[in-house]
Amino acid sequence: MKETLKISIIQSNLHWENAEANLKMFSAKIKNIEEKTDLIVLPEMFSTGFSMNAEKLAEPKHGNTLKWMINEAKTHNTAITGSVIIKEDENFFNRMFFVFPDGSYKKYDKKHTFTLAKENETYKDGTERLIVDYKGWKICPLICYDLRFPVWARNTEDYDILIYVANWPKVRTLAWDTLLRARAIENMTYCVGVNRAGFDGNDHEYVGHSAIYDVLGAKITSKDIGEFTETVVLEKQHIVNNRKHFQFLNDRDDFTLV
Repeated sequence: MKETLKISIIQSNLHWENAEANLKMFSAKIKNIEEKTDLIVLPEMFSTGFSMNAEKLAEPKHGNTLKWMINEAKTHNTAITGSVIIKEDENFFNRMFFVFPDGSYKKYDKKHTFTLAKENETYKDGTERLIVDYKGWKICPLICYDLRFPVWARNTEDYDILIYVANWPKVRTLAWDTLLRARAIENMTYCVGVNRAGFDGNDHEYVGHSAIYDVLGAKITSKDIGEFTETVVLEKQHIVNNRKHFQFLNDRDDFTLV
């Protein structure tokens, strides 16, 4: 078990519906990370922006963006996660890949598709939550609108890190900030939120506010808006000490999702 885990979050503008340009851009940003890192987190639909043009943009389940993620993970000996538009069995998915340094990977399909933007009319809902075991850390990766549904994120497996990748617009930034902190506090976990910046092809503005919160809800990243990469070290003992002292998770309700 690794007692510390170094996470790098990349907040960036995205080239609208241009996977080639986005992958080239993120390759450069990853190469510029000066220190060795264990995990790189990219935004939701990082290769295209949050587009409903799935018929044009979707890749096969072993498509080019996943191959790019595998190559970057192997090249830099780090894990990489972010979501991609995928077509499988005639359905479109907003699919989050967690790629390990050896090139193996796991996937999570977004459970709560964003009805306000009619994402549900294009993309099929996922049905299973994923818990990733990486270097002795248990990680729960989720996507954007999932953030509004605390039951789906409830920490019943004693996971250590909750990750949200997003295209969360400026007009609802208060909700983003508030809910990320709430998910950290109620689940006694590190909570990582990585959002995009800039304007998309529908003229929606994103100011980012990517952040990492500790198990008590304290923000441990320092940057906020614009384009940036920030790396922080998470400490397993911080989780252990606070869960042992407060024991809030011992009082959580039992429930079953149906």
